[in-house]
Amino acid sequence: MYVKICGLTDPGHVAAAVEAGADAVGFVLTSSSRRITPERAAELASLVPPEVLTVGVFRGEDPAEVRDAALAAGVRAIQLHGHHPHADFTALKDLGRTLIRAVDARADLRCGAYDESLLIVDAPRAGSGEPWDWSAVRGRPTGRWLLAGGLAPGNVAEAVAAARPWGVDVSSGVETAPGVKDPALMAAFVTAARGGPDR
Repeated sequence: MYVKICGLTDPGHVAAAVEAGADAVGFVLTSSSRRITPERAAELASLVPPEVLTVGVFRGEDPAEVRDAALAAGVRAIQLHGHHPHADFTALKDLGRTLIRAVDARADLRCGAYDESLLIVDAPRAGSGEPWDWSAVRGRPTGRWLLAGGLAPGNVAEAVAAARPWGVDVSSGVETAPGVKDPALMAAFVTAARGGPDR
């Protein structure tokens, strides 16, 4: 089970996410309580080993702005969240970064439909941290897709069983306050997502 931990803002939390076994870590470079500057993201990304994917998260910015911020941050993947047209992905392909499309269940759920490498299927109210009907998307997304929205150590096994995703993505579910990640919660989340003893 592929696990992405998003919204990291602190070197200690980055180290804890990597130690917990995360496959990808996300840095929010768009409007959010977890937003950091590209320069701060570059500092944090430099602490991440090469086998863990570093992701810059954007929502609504135009491709030129995304390009500049992603290059400054040094991230190896770009996540476009929400209603970005296919042309936005096309405009970024030449960077050679992994492209990630994050949408809700009303969108086209074929991974690769917008030339992305990974698809994230999020809650109807992205960023709310509220659980939703994960079973509603079971069998619909294709390819390499991650389930997101309201996931936490205590429910991720249930969500995986309901939706059967290729991976999972978490942010607020492993926090003690907005933007404050908890190492123990991150470790418990990864273990539960992969069907370990906490499941």
